[in-house]
Amino acid sequence: MITFVQVLDFIGTFAFAISGIRLASAKRFDWFGAYVVGFVTAIGGGTMRDVLLDVTPVWMTDPMYLLCTAFSLFWVIAFSKYLIHLNNTFFIFDTIGLALFTVVGFEKAITLGHPFWVAIIMGSMTGAAGGMLRDVFINEVPLIFRKEIYAMACVIGGLSYWICMLMELEAYQCQIICGVVVFLARTLSVKYNICLPVLKGE
Repeated sequence: MITFVQVLDFIGTFAFAISGIRLASAKRFDWFGAYVVGFVTAIGGGTMRDVLLDVTPVWMTDPMYLLCTAFSLFWVIAFSKYLIHLNNTFFIFDTIGLALFTVVGFEKAITLGHPFWVAIIMGSMTGAAGGMLRDVFINEVPLIFRKEIYAMACVIGGLSYWICMLMELEAYQCQIICGVVVFLARTLSVKYNICLPVLKGE
């Protein structure tokens, strides 16, 4: 039986892979290079999370991540003409992946018996680390290090998940609320140019 979290994981993998492949195409990568960037974007955060949680990274036990990334590549190739004209394509898919992977990371840490603050960190890592590796691969300053609200959106979402747990809501309700909060926090921060203060040197 496929769980709700597994569905979110699949959709998040698809969305994050597309965001990576979309940026790789803008950098004129070949198909293999674009696939690698998409795959790293999709599994990077989850791999770091699983290593810290002392479990086998999920992509090493399930070929779904490899196949999903391949499907994402073919999807971008097939609809490249439409995606090029949509300037916000990257932002949409990146934000969807960020929201869904935050839920997946938080849920996994909680399921393994870790306290909520660990779950928030794991959720944030699952959501943001893949994008960080993607930006390094394509030689860009990672979004997580810029003024934009990115990883902080994951933290806010994780806190909302914990609050929902304290309110004894159903698991799927906590997951939906967390994902929506991350998506809205990221979207509204960009729309209204809400940024964290910049640390200034001498």
